[in-house]
Amino acid sequence: MTLQIGTHTLENRLFVAPMAGVTDRPFRMLCRELGAGYAVSEMVTSRKELWGTLKTSRRANHDGEPGPIAVQIAGTDAAMMAEATVYNIERGAQIIDINMGCPAKKVCNKWAGSALMRDEPLALEIVQAVVDAAQPYNVPVTLKMRTGWSEENRNAVKLARDFESAGVQMLTVHGRTREQGYKGSAEYDTIAAVKAAVRVPVVANGDIRSPEKARDVLAATGADAVMIGRAAQGRPWIFREIAHFLETGEHRAPPLVAEVRRLLLDHLVEHYALYGDYSGVRTARKHIGWYVRTLPDGEAFRGRMNTIEDCGEQLRAVGDYFDGLADRMDRMPAHQADEELSGEEEAACAVD
Repeated sequence: MTLQIGTHTLENRLFVAPMAGVTDRPFRMLCRELGAGYAVSEMVTSRKELWGTLKTSRRANHDGEPGPIAVQIAGTDAAMMAEATVYNIERGAQIIDINMGCPAKKVCNKWAGSALMRDEPLALEIVQAVVDAAQPYNVPVTLKMRTGWSEENRNAVKLARDFESAGVQMLTVHGRTREQGYKGSAEYDTIAAVKAAVRVPVVANGDIRSPEKARDVLAATGADAVMIGRAAQGRPWIFREIAHFLETGEHRAPPLVAEVRRLLLDHLVEHYALYGDYSGVRTARKHIGWYVRTLPDGEAFRGRMNTIEDCGEQLRAVGDYFDGLADRMDRMPAHQADEELSGEEEAACAVD
């Protein structure tokens, strides 16, 4: 099932959530390869003095990435957000996404991210400025938000109507308040209410970590798509698993050790190319840790990774670990190997 945003037709209704420090170009491209129909960049600041930094330039790197290129921007000043819109469009952005969903203190303390939901006039001013800046380029604007600022102030429905009127063409709602952060459980009644209140596509986000949960959230909310974040860390094939389940009602077999080995090694090579040797080997550690956290001797291997400071050595160590894991599986009786793989898959579902 495809979805339309402006002139762009998305491949399916399974989206990768923008996650700072995670959804860089190599990760987005990997998720797209494994079944995601759409991926939004890491958050890019609207502060002009930071655009020239290495961190921002990496976040704005879309070399070789399949379209549509979606860039998420964040800030608290309407004029600066408009300028950031044009800046990113001129560098290849085909969709601009406004961040009103991030609950991180370092973002909200500056009254950006989900903190903007507490100041409705400012939130709407920012949205209108971004839409107006993108309109001459025929670039659609989307927005990601939470259900509200706090339990007592769930204002997502009102804001959704206002944002739609201002020209936003798709809304993503994370089923938690800013106050919750990532604690507790996501609720989907507010997302369903947003869907009922607007005509633009609505995307449901929060605690979607299995094919069954994706099915249930789509049914409960009436949402047009689901967005998956933390559950894809170390398990980027979750998108094809969900796609297969939604189409057939059956589970797709988990990837074999050899395929996971190939995917991770290819991911690391692309990661090093983006970040360079010094930063690459260090920032890759979290990705490796996510891949191996539920695998045999994964914690010990993860500890060893933190001592390696050379990309080549890190790459060889990962290859050797998975070669050993494959040998171990080959030597097991079939029923025992199946049990181990089933346990790993089940544990991986408990991420988000």
